[in-house]
Amino acid sequence: MDRRSFLKLAGLSFTGLAFQPLADLLPKTVFAKDGLPTETLALQKWAMAVDLNLCSKKDNCRDCIDACTRIHNIPDFGNPKDEIKWIWTAPYKDVFKDQAHAFTKEILLKAPVPVMCNHCEHPPCVKVCPTKATWKREDGIVMMDYHRCIGCRYCMAACPYGARSFNWRNPRPFIKSINEGFPTRTKGVVEKCNFCEERLAKGLMPACVEACSQKALTFGDIRAPRSKVKALLSRRYSIQRRAYLGTEPVVYYLL
Repeated sequence: MDRRSFLKLAGLSFTGLAFQPLADLLPKTVFAKDGLPTETLALQKWAMAVDLNLCSKKDNCRDCIDACTRIHNIPDFGNPKDEIKWIWTAPYKDVFKDQAHAFTKEILLKAPVPVMCNHCEHPPCVKVCPTKATWKREDGIVMMDYHRCIGCRYCMAACPYGARSFNWRNPRPFIKSINEGFPTRTKGVVEKCNFCEERLAKGLMPACVEACSQKALTFGDIRAPRSKVKALLSRRYSIQRRAYLGTEPVVYYLL
């Protein structure tokens, strides 16, 4: 960091802006690999497309869930009451309550739909967090700072998608095999999907995308002219969860 940047950060600390996560103040670079462009994250806008036709072809598939669980140290408490969810499945009729109708494909109605944090363009969870433990990066990823989270759960109440989970107990004893490359959480902390931002920083695709044997998940920069996700969304019909709320989810479902 040069002297000018240092003085800028020091100045911000006196105005209170230092409470903004440091990661937001520094440029971030990703590297060319797996189709991810080499530009600063501030110039990108990540999005995901879920092809429900491909997803429904493999019964009881857990490729994406298992990969996410393994990489992010997600505990298994053995009961739904304490369940921690980053990506999970739910019936189509529950996910798209207002969009299922008599002519919806039967195979879609029966197949479980993968759901996760929608990394909304206008995330209500960010607005209600009193400690700024959750915030939205310029590339659209809604982040969590586990050290800032005070466990008030305002974000859980504000999220219309149920995409956040609360650690009612110490999760560490319930992690099957700890990945030392990703932090574990503590009792009293909220967590959720982060679009694998730690992998994006290394030029890798999100773990769920990489693990999907059906190639049903497509992730990329929706602003890039030649990105695959942009091309898919341009030519295929897609829906978003509860789009009428105005949150503008960036997880799209291809029908």
